[in-house]
Amino acid sequence: MNVTTKGRYALQVMVDLAQHIDDGFISLKTIADRQGYSMKYLEMIVGTLKKAKLVLSSRGKEGGYKLMKSPEDYTVGEILRCTEDNLSPVSCIKAGSVNCEHASGCLTIPMWKELDEITNNYLDTVTLQDLVTGSKWK
Repeated sequence: MNVTTKGRYALQVMVDLAQHIDDGFISLKTIADRQGYSMKYLEMIVGTLKKAKLVLSSRGKEGGYKLMKSPEDYTVGEILRCTEDNLSPVSCIKAGSVNCEHASGCLTIPMWKELDEITNNYLDTVTLQDLVTGSKWK
């Protein structure tokens, strides 16, 4: 599994919104400045998050973005899956299904499928709230 900058930045945007949940809508410029990210790149990322119904947006002077749900109701898995093409450890497995011309004779496929399942199950146990508080790892 290789999480791209798109996935990492999306996760960081969601963490930023969770940390400032009481501030209402937060402008993309504010997030970009706090995180040190390109606003142009963040526009694409929040577009993906909005399309996945993970964030709400509002236009205008007081506009920006905010979480649709409470931080404890988001998992890292759902956030990464909406931004990443594939979280599987190998390219021949995508969303649990095998797409490989050598699959019928490949003895490693069951191991890769199990690793994919373990990884996704773990990412679905970590919430946005866990990332904000860090208490899961203390």
